[in-house]
Amino acid sequence: MAGNRNAGVTESRRKTTPFREVAILGPGLLGGSLALALRDSANTRLWARRPEAVAEILEQKIAATASVDLREVIDGADLVIFCTPVEAMHDIALRIAPDVRADAVVTDVGSVKERVLREIGPIFANFIGSHPMAGSEQGGLFAARPNLFEAAVCILTPDSSTNAHALKKLTAFWGALGCEIRFLSPREHDEAIGAISHLPHLTASALARAATSIPGEPQLFAGQGFRDSTRIASGPPPMWAGILLSNREAVRAGIQRLISELENADSFLKNGDEEGLRMFLTEAKLIRDSVRLKQKENGGI
Repeated sequence: MAGNRNAGVTESRRKTTPFREVAILGPGLLGGSLALALRDSANTRLWARRPEAVAEILEQKIAATASVDLREVIDGADLVIFCTPVEAMHDIALRIAPDVRADAVVTDVGSVKERVLREIGPIFANFIGSHPMAGSEQGGLFAARPNLFEAAVCILTPDSSTNAHALKKLTAFWGALGCEIRFLSPREHDEAIGAISHLPHLTASALARAATSIPGEPQLFAGQGFRDSTRIASGPPPMWAGILLSNREAVRAGIQRLISELENADSFLKNGDEEGLRMFLTEAKLIRDSVRLKQKENGGI
């Protein structure tokens, strides 16, 4: 595992969290980064499906405990975090339910919330959805880093049944990792993230296919523009297929909006409408520039 695991550690990582015993289910980019971020402030236990992953976690001292045994990881935890694919959460929830403390807070880091709340919310007394907007096209334990969550937005999705004390503790937890907290309903979350995260991934994949579908090997001439606009298409296909299917309605609505925009651009080109095309590009530039400005204000790039 390459890189300095302690690089980028800041004061936010050293803040005290409300939880002392944290069970993390799934040692990918987010699960591994959580374990690293919490290493000095909580007793972390990581569950992995494969013994090879457990050996890597222990060798790199990413978590205090790692095991393929769910019960061993769950036992005594006051916070349980699902970092598995959304489609795997329900079965795991059923398996661990008898061993989860009655007062434990349970959350997840998935990018879909209505399905998660519907499938595993009723299983636990204190389940609240979380979505830290952190990560990259690189996945897996090897990409984990302790400062992944610093300055990232974390969306919490409480509903009418959410325990106020549990929500307060979970809000403090993500805040201690350096996150900026936002609150949305599960439906609002899925609509927003479908538009701003899931649709862009599908679009990047479609662009990579469309741009290289002409005869020859046009990818040999690809410059920075092509690399930038298709970068996220390098994300893990099995993970993204699950995400897109789990939020299919929001993504399909986004596809229709995208088709409408492309039809507008096609019309400008067909009719030689330079003024219309300039306005189209200008409006898009203003939107994109506003995102970059917000990132700089928050200390990002």
